[in-house]
Amino acid sequence: MVAKRVPEAGDVLQGTLDMLILRTLVMGPAHGHTIAHAIESTSENALEIEQGSLYPALHRLEDRGLVSSEWGVSENNRKAKFYQLTGKGRKELNAATGRWRRMTRAISLILGESFD
Repeated sequence: MVAKRVPEAGDVLQGTLDMLILRTLVMGPAHGHTIAHAIESTSENALEIEQGSLYPALHRLEDRGLVSSEWGVSENNRKAKFYQLTGKGRKELNAATGRWRRMTRAISLILGESFD
């Protein structure tokens, strides 16, 4: 029997990365570096996004039609792929946000937090 490693706070990100990316793109089109930085800074650096997780997630979201992309020039004058939220992506974000809120509320109730 193999003991499982206890997940750390950042590990929760794996299952929620798609939702975080979609939420970030509500602000408008962005390239990968900007998306990662926005998530990190908004979370007060609690969530660190690795390129090895970010870009596969962006490709997966694009394959599902939740984001679209086009090439452009970044603020550093480099060629970059800019991602944009689609209508389908906005609907998925709303659904995912609802699921997340229900789940975190349920966990908070189990932990004894009150919602008065």
